[in-house]
Amino acid sequence: MLPVAESLKQVSLFSVLPDAALRALADAAIVRSFPKNAIVVTEGDRSDSLYVILSGRVKVFVSDEHGKDVVLNVQGPGEYLGELAFDDGSRSASVLTLEPCRMAVIPNDVMRAFVVQHPEAAFELIRGLIGRVRHLTESMKDLALLDVYGRVAKLLLDLATEVDGRLVVEQRLTQQEIGDRVNASREMVSRIFRDLTAGGYIAQEGGRIVIRRRPPRAW
Repeated sequence: MLPVAESLKQVSLFSVLPDAALRALADAAIVRSFPKNAIVVTEGDRSDSLYVILSGRVKVFVSDEHGKDVVLNVQGPGEYLGELAFDDGSRSASVLTLEPCRMAVIPNDVMRAFVVQHPEAAFELIRGLIGRVRHLTESMKDLALLDVYGRVAKLLLDLATEVDGRLVVEQRLTQQEIGDRVNASREMVSRIFRDLTAGGYIAQEGGRIVIRRRPPRAW
């Protein structure tokens, strides 16, 4: 397990900083462990900290008054959440752990002072926010313009990486998790997976999804 300062260095927000600054930030952080399926932050709560994921994965989601969830993102080691806390507003989304997690929790006052002392970190923070806006814009476009099949196929292609000449989704996602990310029921995702498998587009090997050939844009 890497020391906190070494883990922070893997985060784009802090990678530009000298070692002494990273050690000072690591000393000010509080390392917390969360079990699987734990709520880390709740939509609407007061914002008071930045969370840096040291290990494990989380999902970021919003809910309506009927308990329906829409997943905005899934994040893992080296990523951070809660940067919108700098405006002292309430949390804009909830965060749930998908597996046991360790996080470095940095209080807002510490982070504000740190950004003032290291403006290069402020630039990285802005770049990160721009990336989040682009991701959310793309997600909203998919919801508006693609049917469920198109959203599932696009998600698989977005998540896939080339391994030994094949496109492989390394994340071990359940069909429910995929449904949460594309705003569809598990049953619908299961039906689409059966069709994609029967058509020779995907296969499941050792818990991983292998894309054998590019799925069509529409079924």
